[in-house]
Formats: sequence, structure tokens, C-alpha cells
Amino acid sequence: MSPDDYLAKARRAMLSARLLLEAGDAEGACNRAYYAMFDAAQAALLHSGAPLNPARTKTHQGLITAFGLHMVKTGRMSVDLGKALNQVERVRLLADYTGEQIDAERARWAVEQAEAFLVAVEHRQKQGTQPAPL
Repeated sequence: MSPDDYLAKARRAMLSARLLLEAGDAEGACNRAYYAMFDAAQAALLHSGAPLNPARTKTHQGLITAFGLHMVKTGRMSVDLGKALNQVERVRLLADYTGEQIDAERARWAVEQAEAFLVAVEHRQKQGTQPAPL
């Protein structure tokens, strides 16, 4: 898939997250918010031209690690965005696997983080900036 394909997928997940949040499905909203971030991170990494191992970036931990290494540590994306990706993934794990109740406020926070993440990735791609190779 291309960076644009991943961004389109991220936008669909973001729309789903908003709809689920409005419908009162906090767990579902957290899930879709995280996947919006996951796909946007894939787009950012592919667009950056960073040397990637596709087998590693298909896993959650592999993608998060690669995003931190190639996007955050190089200054291409902010530390706050890297932290948000990690934090929303933790909320998604709670929502999907533990049965822990996720309140509406926490879900709203996750959706807001995902929206900010997606906007930042889209902005970066529109600028077309690619810092010097690593």
C-alpha cells in the first residue's frame, strides 16, 4: 500500500471513531482511534523513505518502535505525537482485551489524540518535506 492508501484508511478509521464516540461506544471509539493512528504512522514512515522492515512494521510494537526511531528521534514528528501513539495503544489494549470499563472522557481523549496525530501526518505529507536521509 502507498502512503496515500494508508492515509485514506486512517481517515476512515477516524470517522468511525467519531461515530462510535457519539453513539456511546467508548471501547469501539478507542479501538478505531488507535487504528487511525496506526495507519497514519504507516503512511508517515513510508513517506519518510526510512529503511523499514515490512515484517516488523506490521506488528503494533514494531510500528511504534519504528515511528519513534525514524520519525520522533529524527525530529520529523514531535515527541508528544510519539507519546500519544503509545498511550492510545495502551487504552486500546484495555478496551479490547481487559474488560476494563473505558469512560466517555477517556475515549474522547483518545479520539482527540488520534485527530491531532492524523492532522500532523497529513500536514507533513502535504508539505512534501523529507529531511536528509538517516
